[in-house]
Amino acid sequence: MLFDRLMVYEDRAPAGAALNMAIDEALLDYSTYPSIRFYGWRRPSVSFGYFADFAQVERETPAQEFVRRWTGGGSVPHGQDLTYSIIIPASEPTASLGPPALYTAVHGAIRAALAAEGREAMFAPVAVPKISGGCFANPVRDDLLLDGRKIAGAAQRRTRRGILHQGSVQVPDLSHQFRGQFVSFLSTRFETKEIPTEVLTRAAQLAAEKYGTKAWLRRR
Repeated sequence: MLFDRLMVYEDRAPAGAALNMAIDEALLDYSTYPSIRFYGWRRPSVSFGYFADFAQVERETPAQEFVRRWTGGGSVPHGQDLTYSIIIPASEPTASLGPPALYTAVHGAIRAALAAEGREAMFAPVAVPKISGGCFANPVRDDLLLDGRKIAGAAQRRTRRGILHQGSVQVPDLSHQFRGQFVSFLSTRFETKEIPTEVLTRAAQLAAEKYGTKAWLRRR
């Protein structure tokens, strides 16, 4: 198992794009144990990587709510996907894994959860030539493919506090049991809790001062 124990956060209501990104960052600031958060989107949205060019993203995917992620990678459509984040404090043994090893391990858990539903996803063996700024148009090694189409990708951010791993599963008809299966393949010991008030307070500040600003959105 990837984690000895895991805290599970299930957001009860969809949030705006800026607040969703802010909650992930605030969780990294405050968490003292590994956690996974599942969340929804108030309206169809596109998140894009820290180093991406906003003008290109806007041209390729018009008329959406946009937000720049703190993590890297290409643009990801949200609204019909299963969006999750995994937070790993620096004190945890799992934080010593390199980015490729962590990426593969998390996608292995998703693959096992899909298999429990009778869906046989495959690891992408190599990266394909980039054809656009869209994350799901450009599989890289150890992304998940279903019927030849990329259906799971992720991006990471490492700081002195730990690791933020943000991912998306683009399979619209997942069962209600999928999330529990995914969690069970990450850890045999897990507990579901509400996001702490201090995290939500900090997230609201980050959304107003960072993720929801034009300066952050258009910085590149």
